[in-house]
Amino acid sequence: MKKVAVIMGSDSDLPSVKGAISRLIKFGVPYEVHVFSAHRTPAAAEKFASSAADNGFGVIIAAAGKAAHLAGVLAAYTVLPVIGLPIKSSFMDGLDSLLSMVQMPTGIPVATVGVGAADNAGILAVQLLALEDDGLREKLYAFKRQMADEVLEKDRKMQLEVFE
Repeated sequence: MKKVAVIMGSDSDLPSVKGAISRLIKFGVPYEVHVFSAHRTPAAAEKFASSAADNGFGVIIAAAGKAAHLAGVLAAYTVLPVIGLPIKSSFMDGLDSLLSMVQMPTGIPVATVGVGAADNAGILAVQLLALEDDGLREKLYAFKRQMADEVLEKDRKMQLEVFE
């Protein structure tokens, strides 16, 4: 199975990516976590992204706040899918980070989830890997069924409460 790289622009972003890591663990997907800065360590980011496919990665999650150029820098140096995870910052509540990730030039796409949506970044990474992995796809179907069952159970309980 291919690995997922979870790359942060700063070690202070670790709490913001834990949801993605948790999802990868729950689905049994191997992962690595690294810190690379688009601005302070661009050569290291380039080296990682350029060799990611050869090193067994299938997807990269790039989490950054403020200027949030990390996802775009990584995407420029790989053909792997890159998922941008904008981090909420003190400036504009992360809107600046979101826009930095979604407004990429033609040819350098970054699939981007919502600000702080680490769980969705992890699930999207699993979905991308599941394109080539039937076992992972079955785990996703089970996950979706479980979510549906939980909502239906909540509805059942609410109906009992409302009509009693």
